[in-house]
Amino acid sequence: MNRKKFLRLSSLGFAALTSKKINTLVLAQKPVVISTWDAGMAVNAAVWKILEQGGKALDAVEAGAISIENEINCCVGLGGYPDRDGIVTLDACIMDEHANCGAVAGLERIKHPISVARKVMELTPHVILVGNGAQQFAVENGFIKEPEVLSEEAEKAYKDWLQSSEYRPEINIEKKQKFGGPFAPAFFKDGTPNHDTMGILAIDKKGNMSGGVTTSGMAFKIHGRVGDSSAIGAGLFVDNEVGCATSSGVGEEVIRICGTHLVVEFMRQGYTPENACRKAVERIVNRDKAKAKTIQVGFLAMNKKGEHGGYAIQKGFVYSIKTAKQNEIIATKYLL
Repeated sequence: MNRKKFLRLSSLGFAALTSKKINTLVLAQKPVVISTWDAGMAVNAAVWKILEQGGKALDAVEAGAISIENEINCCVGLGGYPDRDGIVTLDACIMDEHANCGAVAGLERIKHPISVARKVMELTPHVILVGNGAQQFAVENGFIKEPEVLSEEAEKAYKDWLQSSEYRPEINIEKKQKFGGPFAPAFFKDGTPNHDTMGILAIDKKGNMSGGVTTSGMAFKIHGRVGDSSAIGAGLFVDNEVGCATSSGVGEEVIRICGTHLVVEFMRQGYTPENACRKAVERIVNRDKAKAKTIQVGFLAMNKKGEHGGYAIQKGFVYSIKTAKQNEIIATKYLL
């Protein structure tokens, strides 16, 4: 073998080896789960039990949402704050790697809206059911209609609110530094999770992505109000060829720009998850800069490689990440 041929073959062998290492590195990032806020640490643990066993991302995100819906807390599930009529209404959606999706909005007295949303996806030709129709569908499919009572914390907050009946969403109400520290704790001292919307994104060992969102919505909203959490393309979007995204904050502003769909489209153009989220935030801020100073919206995204990132209008938005080698809370960058 002459020297020229030897060098050429050696070069090809090195390239193949390098390619193999790169692919291994990419695969080593999977599975991955990310979720909004620091309370996502507990949610990620529930998701991870399924992902690490090779389970599907769809099953995993549903399990994570169920875990937080089981908690009696102020912002997700039946323990959430009521609307201005004293009624707790729940929104949720779920989406898989094939663009199958289901959602419920304004759902009352059903403990697991995320699971009802999955039933909508799997058993009907529709994407979203609302109000009494959603409740009827849930009961017909075996879900129990729970007693119509407020949690202790929600009842107290509602009675306090009735003194002024003022509706004014607060920036980062999910992240108030109630007990100090670099981040607000995932749970307050009384055990209450400290967050509002729970958005979950996962990629499983096969590289398939799914996402889910669950919330009781904004406290003391007008009865019938629906935010972005049940709106596919606003509060959640999954494109298995590109990536997935979710959001938290003032849902009306996310809906106005079809926020999570926009984030995924920016990733399709080659932007990293963080920069894609930033571009969406800029779209909100540039549309109404004066209003943007008074609100909070945060986006969270993950691409097909398992790379992840987030961005927010204001300081204070964090997310939780869990992989085989990583389990932590990450503070996102912010625009204002």
